[in-house]
Amino acid sequence: MDSFGFIHGELDIKILILYVLRRLPAPVDGQTLCDLCCFDTGVGWFDYSDCLASLVERGLVEELSGERYIITDKGRTHGEVAETSLPYSVRTKAARLIRPVAERLARDAMISAGHESADGGVTACLSLSDGKGELLSLRVLVPDEDTAEAMEKTFRRDAEGIYQQIIELFTGR
Repeated sequence: MDSFGFIHGELDIKILILYVLRRLPAPVDGQTLCDLCCFDTGVGWFDYSDCLASLVERGLVEELSGERYIITDKGRTHGEVAETSLPYSVRTKAARLIRPVAERLARDAMISAGHESADGGVTACLSLSDGKGELLSLRVLVPDEDTAEAMEKTFRRDAEGIYQQIIELFTGR
C-alpha cells in the first residue's frame, strides 16, 4: 500500500469510514460511502472494501439490505475516540464532501411516498415531516399503480413545493 496521501494503513481507513458514517443521518449506499472515503490518494478501492468488510464483521458498521451501511453504537463510540488521529486536512475535506450527502439523506428521511393496493383500487400515501412532527399526510385514491408511482416520484422531487401549494390553495394566498 505505497501511497502519497494523508491516509496510511488500514487503521486510518477504518477510522475514516467511521468518521464519515458518524456524520450521516441515515444509512448510505455502498457507492456513496466509497466516494466519500476514497478522495485521499492513500485510500484505494480494494483496501477500502477490505476495511469496510472488517468493520461490518466486528460489529462497528451494520450492512442493511440493498448494500446500505450505517454505523452501530459500538462503531460510534470507537469512531469518536479515534477520529482525532485523522489529519486535520482529511477531516476538513471529508466534512466538505459529507455535507451535501447528509443534507440529502436528512431530506429524504422526512419524505415518505408509497402506495397500497386494495379491492377498490390503489391508494397513494404521501407524507412530509420537519423532523419534529408531521407537516402533511395525504392519502389519495388513484386509478392504478402507474399513477401512484408517478405521484410518488413527483412528491419525492418537490415535497416542499407541493406542501406550499396546498397551503396557498387552502388559505387563498
